Amino acid sequence: MDSPLGEILLLASEQALCGLYFMGQRFQPELDPDWHWDPTPFISVKQALWRYFSDPGEPFRFRLNPKGTPFQKSVWDRLRRIPSGGKFAYSDVAVALRKATAVRAVGSAIGRNPISIIIPCHRVLGANGDLTGYAGGVDRKDWLLRHESQLPACSADATDRFFSR
Repeated sequence: MDSPLGEILLLASEQALCGLYFMGQRFQPELDPDWHWDPTPFISVKQALWRYFSDPGEPFRFRLNPKGTPFQKSVWDRLRRIPSGGKFAYSDVAVALRKATAVRAVGSAIGRNPISIIIPCHRVLGANGDLTGYAGGVDRKDWLLRHESQLPACSADATDRFFSR
């Protein structure tokens, strides 16, 4: 699909969305010749993405099935709890997972996020607030954060929910 950030590749199984990649981003899977083009499973995903591009506060409500290790999935699940407009450090995510010394592993899992935007890895920043790496490109990360900054600031209640153990 086309988007304000360039072309996006969507991948799905019969059950759920399992990939959302900016074309050419790092860790994008090779297109398998056995895959087939079928826009039907993506109608609701495309509609939700276009709602997000017009109103970043609109939550995504559809099934996801990211492929990864149990640790990666735990990181991606935690990222989905960061509210739109929220920003957290890699170390904050590691602490929230009760793995405070695993900051590099958390960063690696975030970098391999297979469902960009919906699993909001763009909301994770360096400890000093810098826009550190983003598989889709730091320029896109900057755009997404600016887009979401149109929202009111994330409330303390939302932050508490993110960090609750």
